[in-house]
Amino acid sequence: MMGSPHRMCTNYSLLLVLALLGNSLSNLEYDDYSNEDQSNETGKEGSVLCPRSFPGDIVYKENQTFLSIPTTSRVHLNSFITVMLIPSIYTIVFLVGLPSNALALWVLATKVKKMTSTIFLMNLAFADLLLILVLPFKISYYFLGNNWIFGEVMCRSLTSFFYGNMYCSILLLMSISVDRYLAVVHPFFSRTFRSNTFAFGMCFTSWIIAILSTIPLATIRQSYPLTLTKFTVCHDVLPRQEQTEYLFYYFMCLIVLGFLLPLCIIIFCYASVIRALIASGDKYSYAVKLSALVLVIVVVFLTPSNVVLLLHYSDHCLHSYEDLYAVYMVCLAISSINSCVDPFVYYYVSDEFREKVIRQFRKKPRLSITSLKTSKDILPTSNYTTHSHSVL
Repeated sequence: MMGSPHRMCTNYSLLLVLALLGNSLSNLEYDDYSNEDQSNETGKEGSVLCPRSFPGDIVYKENQTFLSIPTTSRVHLNSFITVMLIPSIYTIVFLVGLPSNALALWVLATKVKKMTSTIFLMNLAFADLLLILVLPFKISYYFLGNNWIFGEVMCRSLTSFFYGNMYCSILLLMSISVDRYLAVVHPFFSRTFRSNTFAFGMCFTSWIIAILSTIPLATIRQSYPLTLTKFTVCHDVLPRQEQTEYLFYYFMCLIVLGFLLPLCIIIFCYASVIRALIASGDKYSYAVKLSALVLVIVVVFLTPSNVVLLLHYSDHCLHSYEDLYAVYMVCLAISSINSCVDPFVYYYVSDEFREKVIRQFRKKPRLSITSLKTSKDILPTSNYTTHSHSVL
């Protein structure tokens, strides 16, 4: 009886040791298989941070760095949306935006008197033109099935140029809205400083901010070959650690400072301009409609892609990153449409601008246009009643 409890304790201790040993062995056995399923398990946790690029696991083969992604991600990269729809949108933007922006920039730079509004419009046309000029590389990339053939340097340059010029356009649109706000709502107060120097300063600041914002993209590797394929992707698949620790904060700052803040300023400025024009009477009804159109275009074309990123970053429990990738890529392609719409809203909407452009191709003697009213140059005065002008 006295030895029985002792033997029972000994047996219990032995069972406990065996249980712990068996648990540790089972963990070791499980760890042997966990490496194979790591991409599938962690893909659902770390990958939800960035719908712009699929998170990949680094694999080293023959002194080369590859990225491994799940089969479902490879299917998304070769879907109809990415291989056909997106490059088709970019092709239309290129075919329409290249001649329209190039012609507008040429007229503004050589045939129009340099005024405050002209300086803003020249910079906007130049930024849109730069964005459009990199589209052929993206078009070929997507038509080839997301296969990048131009090297790492070109991949970094393309990514930096695309995002830099897109957000530079937004900053310039914000600058134009501020200039219109000052000219229409506070004409006497702004007369003392609203000059060409003021316009050059705002445009220069916008370009500097845009250039600085692309430095993070230009300093990290953007192109990687994929395992189990012969494709090399550009910015569509990036190492998981870079996305969670680096690009997450970068894109959050870019969205807030490069889009949300300028958008709030644009909405406030154009809302104030519309209110001031409505108070001036029916003679500015066309200008009111055109101002509202500009505001709608900015919201419709530029908001979706940034909102998708912002909402996704705000909800770490959302596990539909693959579907959001397709949605974001389509929204990003739609945002580029703004670059080919800008010339028609800001320049060609003016009858006088169209007439002067046509005259440059028809007339034989060389004449200089000393002054040309675009859709930005007409301030609300009682002398202008024609509908071909506006106060944008």
